[in-house]
Parts: sequence; C-alpha cells; structure tokens
Amino acid sequence: IPDSILNKPGKLNDDEWARMKQHTVYGEQALKRSEDEYGTTEFLRVAKEISLSHHERWDGKGYPQGLAGKEIPLSGRIMAIADVYDALISKRVYKAPFSHQQAVEMILQERGKHFDPEIVDVFEQVQDQFLQIAEQYKDKYDAVSKKVIVDNIE
Repeated sequence: IPDSILNKPGKLNDDEWARMKQHTVYGEQALKRSEDEYGTTEFLRVAKEISLSHHERWDGKGYPQGLAGKEIPLSGRIMAIADVYDALISKRVYKAPFSHQQAVEMILQERGKHFDPEIVDVFEQVQDQFLQIAEQYKDKYDAVSKKVIVDNIE
C-alpha cells in the first residue's frame, strides 16, 4: 500500500479505501510465496488465515470475503480484537490515541457486531494483560533524532 495512503492525515476516498483493504490479500499472497519457497508449516498456515481474515466482521460486513460468524477462522476472530485494540490506543496521522478504557468500551460495544461475542468475553477478562503488553511495547518518540524507538531499537 503506498505511503501516500498509509500516511494520509484525512479520510481516505473510495479508491484509496479499496486499495487499503487489499493489504489482507497482499499479506496472504506474500505468505503463500514463503510457503512455496520454504515449505508449508502450521505457523505459515495460521499466519495466512490471520492475514486474510483479521478484517472480517462477525456480522458479515467485513472484508475481503464478507465472511460472518464462525465462517471466520478462529485465528482471524482473535486477531481482529488485538488489531483494533492496537489501532485504537496508537497514535495515527489521522487520529490521537484513545485511552485503554476508551478502547475497551469501544470493543465491548461491538460485541456480536464487529467481534465474536465469546472472544469479546475473553478480552474483557484479560483486558489488564492487553494494557500491560501495550505499556511494555509502547513506541517512544525521540524528539532530538525525530525517530520512533521501541525498546531502544530505532
């Protein structure tokens, strides 16, 4: 996906949004090429599932295939919550970060719509662990070098 789309500060137009949604397919294709070159493993099989299905929605309104409910692989249903949580609490060029509690509330509100209700129930029980992990791996911005540093790695 071009940087002009990834780093756009405003809302994406229809063409840009259509291109952005292709990242799920591109990821699966890249992992298939890895399999072709190095062989199939359980890790790559699940990674392909996650790549392709993490933007599917429980109500069938997701992409790229419009899968619904348990048609969506379990790995994709789990990653959907992790991906949305990370997106919500992270600063983006188009938005400020939400707090942990705001992110939790937004995810809970999507129970049975965007997300598998059972996975949301589990997320609610382990939300403190999400916060701990987010704090541990939080990006740090060095104003002097103008670079993002994660655990002292540029």
